[in-house]
Amino acid sequence: MTLIQNLEAKLKDHEDIELKFKVDLTRYSTMKLKAEGDLILIKSVKALTLVLAALHQFKLKYKLLGWGANQIIPERPDFIFLKLELPWDQSLLNSVQNEYNFSATTPLNQLTSHAIKFGLKGWETFTGIPASLGGAIFMNAGTNLGEIGSVVKEVTLITSEGKEKIVPIGPKSFSYRENHFVGPGDVIVSAKLIHQGLDSSISDKIKDYLKLRTDTQPLAEKTCGCVFKNVSPSHRAGQMIDLMKLKGLEVNGLKISHKHANFMENRGEATASDFRQLSQFILDELKLSTGIEFELEVKID
Repeated sequence: MTLIQNLEAKLKDHEDIELKFKVDLTRYSTMKLKAEGDLILIKSVKALTLVLAALHQFKLKYKLLGWGANQIIPERPDFIFLKLELPWDQSLLNSVQNEYNFSATTPLNQLTSHAIKFGLKGWETFTGIPASLGGAIFMNAGTNLGEIGSVVKEVTLITSEGKEKIVPIGPKSFSYRENHFVGPGDVIVSAKLIHQGLDSSISDKIKDYLKLRTDTQPLAEKTCGCVFKNVSPSHRAGQMIDLMKLKGLEVNGLKISHKHANFMENRGEATASDFRQLSQFILDELKLSTGIEFELEVKID
């Protein structure tokens, strides 16, 4: 038996685990790049511990697939994707609490709606980000209003060996678009969030920022969010790409957005290879034009 067959034999009868081989992965990312590969759907934390332990036992490579809003999926990945479908408790949003213990699969837009309703300070930082809570914490997602790391108190992980690990969050737990506590192969399953008090002006602040994003970003198109990290307030990737007049540059239907130059829109049948080609060209042009090494914000698997 192959390693994949061994894995299937070990996991196939668990009700919270679904193994899917050679499936179309295109719909699992917001950019909808063409891809095909193996996928395991996981519906409970207990099931996740079993999956990770089995993958560790058989030495099979894997990566977590969140909402695919900040991920570029290869055309033919040589690893298995894990997709969490853990339940999350919507009743937590019925009233204001000092701290909230949410599943990693909790949608950020639901948390934003809660912040608008009750005026939770600090939760404006993740306004409009299309992601699950776990994915947002992993990359310390943020906006011009701040970063999600500022309201994270504690994170629960399942390690690559299938063990639970609770991580208290401190001043050095995050940096710009990065965390410093999730090890290779570890998976975030839940997190405790806090807020910084109540302020009725937060509702309008969030609504105003949502309108700004709608007006200035191609939210209706197939994108992966911002492609490049900003170097500084005076060296913002979108602004530099715009100044170089690269808006509209296209590779196989994947083009730099006319609405916001730090976004790429998939207008056709683009793949991860097309993304690599276009993004590398832009990185090279940015270096030539500014002398600065810009970096990708999106993760290429």
